[in-house]
Amino acid sequence: MEIDFVDIVRQLFQGITTLVDSDPTIFWGRICLIFLGALLAFLGKKGVLEPLLMIPMGLGMVVANTGVLYIDSANAVRSERITDARWVNDNDKSDVRFFTLRDDADFSERTVLPEYITLNTKAELENYVGAGSLKIRNSDGQELSGKVVVPGDLNIEPLVEQPDNVVNLMQVDWIQPIYNYAFSNNLIACLIFMGIGVLLDVGFLMARPFQSVFVAFCAELGTMVTFPVAIACGLGLGEAASVALIGGADGPMVLFGSLQMAKHLFVPITVVAYLYLGITYGAYPFLVRFLVPETLRRVRNAPPKKVIKVTASEKIAFAVTTCGALCLLFPVGSPLFCSLFVGIAVREAGIQSFVRLIDQVFLYGATFFLGLILGLLCSASTLLSEKVLILLVLGIFALTISAVGGILGGYIMYLFSGRRFNPVCGIAGISCVPTCAKIAQKEVSRVAPDVIVLPDALGINISGVITSAIFTGVYIALVPQLQRLWELVQAAAQ
Repeated sequence: MEIDFVDIVRQLFQGITTLVDSDPTIFWGRICLIFLGALLAFLGKKGVLEPLLMIPMGLGMVVANTGVLYIDSANAVRSERITDARWVNDNDKSDVRFFTLRDDADFSERTVLPEYITLNTKAELENYVGAGSLKIRNSDGQELSGKVVVPGDLNIEPLVEQPDNVVNLMQVDWIQPIYNYAFSNNLIACLIFMGIGVLLDVGFLMARPFQSVFVAFCAELGTMVTFPVAIACGLGLGEAASVALIGGADGPMVLFGSLQMAKHLFVPITVVAYLYLGITYGAYPFLVRFLVPETLRRVRNAPPKKVIKVTASEKIAFAVTTCGALCLLFPVGSPLFCSLFVGIAVREAGIQSFVRLIDQVFLYGATFFLGLILGLLCSASTLLSEKVLILLVLGIFALTISAVGGILGGYIMYLFSGRRFNPVCGIAGISCVPTCAKIAQKEVSRVAPDVIVLPDALGINISGVITSAIFTGVYIALVPQLQRLWELVQAAAQ
């Protein structure tokens, strides 16, 4: 019996094997994502990006694109990714071919290429994957035998639809239970929002309610503008609304909204959102310097006519009243509203044991696992879909327009206040708390160290969290109605 050393090496180093056997798009996609993950982890360690999120996300991204192997046929079928299957010639291991199905969008282009094998249905491919082998005829009529293999990993499989498959995969993929029980049902998003609530002092918002709410709504410009732009780019209503929410710069909102409106795309949308949230905040200071001249960055905000001291009881009353009103108006967003205002109420009630639990355990733990899961979801096969490039462009568009809208709101307040409001505070309307408020103060301190705008910026920043939650509720409630209206219009046109 002849020993096949090539096959032994291929089986021993399957991470390299699956990389070499990939088509060029997946090959270069994996290489780029490996380096991107390493870069994110390095920038997190340096403190350039948020370390709690970016270090696990970057490392997870590296693992997702290096730890790929040929999974056994049973798990290949359960993972519901059998369209990633490939055929490897038994005699010539360099002869690797891919499959195309007759109902695929790219079928007509691929069927004429020698590296693609045409099958009629997905069920037919599933049978070959389960059997693990397939004989084909070459263009010259020669019969070739080979194995049918599917690349995968032992980390996580997103968006598996069959319940039995989910149960089976939870016994194989190590982080699948956390994904199913905490990520895909928005528990992580709610825990993070509860933690954000514990960190918020709504007194800044209550002391300056008009300017805080006005500028925060201006900073939702990207959320509003991106929706019609995304539809014009060919996305559906739910997909367009989900990617538009990136403009609110609130990761839990994007996760929550995309799960409700575009579940099939929530993985790439959420990954794009958090990737850009980490990177964009490094770019916002440059945007502030570009849009606000140095003379205006030196402006001192007008002090309040009288000092308003907001008591803890008033803050709790605000939390209860606002939470009830928002849940009454937008019931679809009630899990997020409840989480946020519970955190605020616990903070103001002074229940320190709960504050420590929510802040040090829930918030930090949820953020860490969020970053890790997002990184492990960043496989090339998941992200290199036809719509991801559109999502990448629309995501940065939404965040940029929202930042511009916030600064425009700052300019409007500057004019209405008799030139006693620093326009830089507008960037704090982007709802990442307290990062954007700190950016505003830092950019002002660069040119005027004695000017303090942080209290006003924090009020706007906190209001930005609430407005992003409102826009999420509006879109989730509005999209089904727009969908019905569109169907009626199409029916009338026919």
